[in-house]
Amino acid sequence: MRVTDFWKYHIFRVSVCLLCAMATPSMAQQNKLQMAPQTMSPMQKTMTPPPPTATTQPKTAPNVKTKSPTTTATSAAEPKTPVYLENAETFSYDQARNADAQLLKGNVRFRHDDAYLYCDSAYFYEQQNSFTAYGHVRIVQGDTLFIYGDVLYYDGNTKLARLRRNVRMNNRDVTLVTDSLNYDRMANVGYYYTGGKLYDESNVLTSVFGHYYPGERLAVFRHDVLLTNPNFTMDADTLKYNTESAVAEIVGPTTIVYAQETTIYSELGYYNTRTEQSLLRRNSSVKHVDGQTLTGDSILYNKRQGEGRAYKHVVLNDSAKQMSFFGHFVYYKEEGDVALAYDSALMVEHSTPDTIYLNADTLYAYAVDSTEKVVHAYHNVRMFRHDVQAVCDSANYNTRDSVLHLMQQPVAWSGNRQITGDTMHIYSVNGNVERLQVVGAAFVCEQHDSLHYNQLSGKELVAYLSDRELRQVNIRGNAVSLYFPLDNDSVMIGLNQTESSYLTVYLKQQKIDRIVLFPSPTGVLTPMEMVTDDMLRMPGFSWQADVRPDTWQAVFDRPERQKTTAQQPRRRPGHVEPDDTETADKQKQQTTPTDTQQMPARFDGGSSGRTAAPGGVGGKTTLKTNTSR
Repeated sequence: MRVTDFWKYHIFRVSVCLLCAMATPSMAQQNKLQMAPQTMSPMQKTMTPPPPTATTQPKTAPNVKTKSPTTTATSAAEPKTPVYLENAETFSYDQARNADAQLLKGNVRFRHDDAYLYCDSAYFYEQQNSFTAYGHVRIVQGDTLFIYGDVLYYDGNTKLARLRRNVRMNNRDVTLVTDSLNYDRMANVGYYYTGGKLYDESNVLTSVFGHYYPGERLAVFRHDVLLTNPNFTMDADTLKYNTESAVAEIVGPTTIVYAQETTIYSELGYYNTRTEQSLLRRNSSVKHVDGQTLTGDSILYNKRQGEGRAYKHVVLNDSAKQMSFFGHFVYYKEEGDVALAYDSALMVEHSTPDTIYLNADTLYAYAVDSTEKVVHAYHNVRMFRHDVQAVCDSANYNTRDSVLHLMQQPVAWSGNRQITGDTMHIYSVNGNVERLQVVGAAFVCEQHDSLHYNQLSGKELVAYLSDRELRQVNIRGNAVSLYFPLDNDSVMIGLNQTESSYLTVYLKQQKIDRIVLFPSPTGVLTPMEMVTDDMLRMPGFSWQADVRPDTWQAVFDRPERQKTTAQQPRRRPGHVEPDDTETADKQKQQTTPTDTQQMPARFDGGSSGRTAAPGGVGGKTTLKTNTSR
C-alpha cells in the first residue's frame, strides 16, 4: 500500500472511532462489547500481510469428479486464510447503509493465498472474510488461469467465487464464456448452469450445464451438448471433453455427423477430434451415405483413413447392393468397399425374397464398381437357400451375374437329390436358380428310400430348374445311370443300368419322367428279385445328407464330412469317348439327329449352351418311366 493511501485510511479510521465514542451505546450494545474477545485491529492486518506459504495453500478436494461443487465446504483439517486488501485509491464507510462493509474504489486489488482479485470497486466485509466486487472484475491464479466478469461475490472461507455477467475464463488455449459462473478454488472447478460455450484451438462446445476443471484440463457438459468442428458436428446429452488431448468421452447417446458423408452413433466410447479416430462401445453404428452401415458391440473407426474394425455381433450392411455381412470380427475399408469377416462369418444376399445365406471360416469381399461386388469364402463353406443348399471348402460369388462358384469337394442338394463333383457353378436369374453346372466327376443321387437311390454320373453335368424344381439334367462324357423305374402303382420294376456318351433326364413333379441316351447306348434291366447289394451303388457314390444345411441357422454347424474321391464309372469294352475334337466330330457324323432335334454342344455353363433336348432317333434310346410291367 502506498504511504499516501495509508495515511488516508488511518485518518478515516480515527474519524470513525471519534464518532462512535460520541454516541451513547444502549445496554445491549454495552453487554455485547464487554463479552467480545480481543482481536487484532484491521489496520494491523492490512499493514503486515504475511506472504503466502505452502502451509496456507488450499488443498484439492478428493474425488473432484464425483463431488458436486455446489456443496463444497471448507475441510475441517484445512485452516481458513484471510483475504488481504492490497490496494485501493479511496476508502469510505457508511454505518447507516452497511455497517459491516468498507467501500473501496479505484484499482482495487485483493489477495487470497496464491490468487489475486482485481476490480473497479468493492464492498469488503473483513469480519466475514468476503467481498463483493464490481466493474472489470479479474481473477488471476498462477500464470495459466484468468477469469473475467462484471460482478464477483467472493467468500474467503469457502473459496467460492461467483461471477456474473459477461464472464470469461481463460486457461491456456481454452476459453469458457458464460453469463454466470461459479468457481470453486478449493476444488479447482468452474461450473455454469444457464448455458455456456467452451473454445479451444479446433472445437467449440456449448451446453446448458457445464463443469470445467483447469488442473485436469477436463470439461463435463450436460443437456443439449453440441460440439462443432470444421469437419463434423457432435450432438449429445452428456459429454466429457479433455481440452489437452482433444478427446471427447462419450457417456450417453451421441451422434457425430460428417455432412453428406458419414453418421456415427454411440452411447459409450471415445472420439479423438484431432485424429478423427474413435472407440465406440455401446449400441454403436457407422453409416455412410452410399448405403454402408457398420454395427457391433465395439467399433474402432478411423474416419480419416476410412477404416473400421468391429468386434462381437457385427453387422456390415450394404443397402445399395442388398448384401450384409455378419460375424464376431469384421474389417471394413471405404476405399474399394473392402470387407473381411471371420469368427461365425455369414454373408446374406437379400436382393430377392429367396435369400442366400453363405457361411465360411473367412469371408472377403470387394467392389468392382458401383453395381458389381465379388465375395470370396474360404474353408468350411455352407450355403442355404430354400431351393438349393450346398457345402464345399471354398467359394466365390459375383453380384453382376449372380453366379455362385463352389470349389473343392462341393456338394449341392435340391429336393431329395444330391449333386457332387470337382467344381460347381450355380446360376441365378431374377433371384431364382436357373441352372447348376458341375465340371469334373459329376454325380447325382436321388433318394427313393433308405436303401434305393437313383444315380447318374459323368464328366460334366448341367441341371435346369424352374419354379424351384429340377426339370432337366444333361450329362456329357461317360454318362452312366442307375435307377429304379416304377409302375403305375409306384412299385419298383427293377434296376436299370445304362451307359452312353451323353444322357438327358427329364423330370415331372420331382420324378424322373424319361431318360434319353446317345449315341450307341447300352443298358440292362435287372428284375428286383435278382438285384444284389453290390449292384445298388455306382462307383463314387456318397450320400451326405447328414452334412446338409436344412435351415439357414444350420450353416453355422460343423458336421464331419466324408472325404471321398469320386471314381470314374466303368466303361463298356471297346467304347471310345469323344475327348478330342476330331473323335467327337466323327461321333456326331455317325449319329446326327434331325434338324428339329439338335444334339447339345459342350455344356460350358453359358446361356447359349441350353438347346432343345434330343429325341429317340439316329442311334438314340429313350427310356420312359412310370410304365406298366
